[in-house]
Amino acid sequence: MTLRFAAIGIDHRHIYGMAANMIDAGADFVGWWTDGHPGTEEGFLNRFPDVPRADSAEALLADPAIDLILLSGIPRDRAGWAVKAMEAGKDVLSDKPGCTTMEQLDAIKATVSATGRIWSIDFSERFEVPAVTRAAELVAEGAIGRVVQTLGIGPHRLNRDTRPDWFFDRDAYGGILTDIASHQIDQFLFFTGSSDAEVTLASVANYANPDDPGLQDFGEIALRSDRGRGYIRVDWYTPDALPTWGDGRLTILGTEGYIELRKYVDVGSDGTDHVILVNGDRCEKIDASGAELPFFARFVADLRDRTETAMSQAHVFKVCELSLKAQAIAEGARA
Repeated sequence: MTLRFAAIGIDHRHIYGMAANMIDAGADFVGWWTDGHPGTEEGFLNRFPDVPRADSAEALLADPAIDLILLSGIPRDRAGWAVKAMEAGKDVLSDKPGCTTMEQLDAIKATVSATGRIWSIDFSERFEVPAVTRAAELVAEGAIGRVVQTLGIGPHRLNRDTRPDWFFDRDAYGGILTDIASHQIDQFLFFTGSSDAEVTLASVANYANPDDPGLQDFGEIALRSDRGRGYIRVDWYTPDALPTWGDGRLTILGTEGYIELRKYVDVGSDGTDHVILVNGDRCEKIDASGAELPFFARFVADLRDRTETAMSQAHVFKVCELSLKAQAIAEGARA
């Protein structure tokens, strides 16, 4: 039976990739609702012109034929809608961050436990990047030995003129570490095989945008687990001359070599998804642009079979917990 999904909230452009990849995995996009008319709506309608807008989010939640809800509204609102969706018998795939406070995370955990529904997050910098698929294959093959450290950077372009007011509201987006650094925390846990970690360093700052005190434009995290170490840097400083939104990179250090991913651009080279592999026998750059994106097909199977082949529920919870702890430490609060 074909899985049917709907979207609640389209305030972030990540909804484009989330919905398109679910369709490619064989699911039917049957409806959507969002509050008002966010700047993302035109692009959304261009991509999904035949999907009807519902009169209300509640109408989507009340529809027994809908199996899954995608969430990409204002970040502070996503947890509330996730709880409502699960209580209505729906599984949930959220844009990151899936929640912006520890209290929201606790409510989501309680709802998952009470309902048995699946709550997941599309960590797009892993699940929508072919280079990460290829790197994961190389690591699984033992190409660099045991992974002992990851170094992840997530620079982003500010694009000030296109940003809604909530983008500059700390409570609305949750802080830079809760938001974009969740990608790199996910990759650290995944590639080191860690089920838990300690935040040993966390800081945030606003260096370049003093007129927007709610914006954090720089953040960093150091992580330590029983499997390895990690360092993360995120920022909103991508210069206009770069031909894409950010020069996102990931370096995976192993006991017998290393892999570097230049995901979206490699200045001086054409294309995307450049994977550099160096070990005892190989020193090469691999074009990984043709690698598959297996998360979405596995996720559809998990929804059907109630399994965890795409990503475990415990992993999703841990990424959120560590993001929130790092944000609290960086802001001087008790984690």
